[in-house]
Amino acid sequence: MNQGIKSTQFEFPGQVDFYKGKVRDVYIFDKIIAVVATDRISAFDVVLPKPIPFKGQVLNQIASYFLASTADIVPNWVTSTPDPNVTIGKKCIPFKVEMVIRGYLAGHAWREYRDGKRSICGVSLPDGLKENDALPTPIITPTTKADQGHDEDISREDILSEGIVSEKDYLQLEQYTRALFQSGSEMARSKGLILVDTKYEFGKFGDQILLIDEIHTPDSSRYFYLEGYEKRQQEGAVQKQLSKEFVRQWLIENGFQGKEGQTIPEMTPEIIESISKRYIELFEHITGHEFQPAKSQDASERIKEVILANI
Repeated sequence: MNQGIKSTQFEFPGQVDFYKGKVRDVYIFDKIIAVVATDRISAFDVVLPKPIPFKGQVLNQIASYFLASTADIVPNWVTSTPDPNVTIGKKCIPFKVEMVIRGYLAGHAWREYRDGKRSICGVSLPDGLKENDALPTPIITPTTKADQGHDEDISREDILSEGIVSEKDYLQLEQYTRALFQSGSEMARSKGLILVDTKYEFGKFGDQILLIDEIHTPDSSRYFYLEGYEKRQQEGAVQKQLSKEFVRQWLIENGFQGKEGQTIPEMTPEIIESISKRYIELFEHITGHEFQPAKSQDASERIKEVILANI
C-alpha cells in the first residue's frame, strides 16, 4: 500500500520562510504561499506517528471544491490548485481565532454538555438535549488559534475585550461564518449528508478579509448521514458519520486523549487502511466524483516540480 507523504523539505528560489503545521507544510514567499497537504493526521492536537495514504489529497481536493463553490459568498486565499496535494494562494495575516460553528450537539460540545456545562464560549444551551440533537439555532463557539499545543474555547466577549480581533472585523467574521455554514449545510443535504459542525479560519490580505485554510473537509468538519438520522436519534443509536471523530473514538477506546503520560496506540496497517478508506469515502460522497489517486511514486519530486512551476 502507498506509504503516504509524511513531510516535505524543500528550499525554493525566493522562499522567505517555512512553516510546518500539524498536517501541512507551508512554503512562504513575498506575497504568496505554497501549501502542501501531507498525509499526516492529528487528533486531540497531537500528530499521530504514521501518515494516512491519500488523506492529504482528499483534504486538498475537497477544500478546493468548496472554496471554489463559496467564492461568491466569501472571498478566499486560493489562486490555483496545480496538484492534488498543493494549493497556491495569497499570503494573509491570520486572525488568532478559529470560528467554530455547530448545528448539532456533538463531539467536544456534547462532552462539555454531558459533564454539566450549559454555557459554551458564552453561548447558553437549554436543558434536556441528547447527544447529536439539532440545536435550536446554529451557535458560534470560537477557539484561540494556538501555535503550539491545544486550542482553547473563548467567548465573543473575551475576544473583543482582549483585543484579539477588532469589533468591526469580528462582526464580519461572524457574518461570513454563518453564510458559509448555511451554504455548506445545503450542499451537504443535496448529497444526503448533514453538516454537523465545522470551523473556518480567516486572515487579512491588505485590508481585505479572506477565508483561508481548508473548509468542509473531514479534518475541519463533522458529517452525519441524513438517511436514518431521525430514527437513530429516537432509538438512542450511534449516528453514522463521516468525519475524523471515528479516529478520536478509536484513540479514546485505546486510552489516549492527548493527555500527559498517555501513549498513542499502535497504528496497525489495518487501522491505517481503514482510515484511508473512510477519507476516500467522504471525498466521493461529498463531491459526487470518483476518487482518482495521485501518482504516489516519487510524490515528493512531483510536488517539488509543481511548486517550482508556480512560484
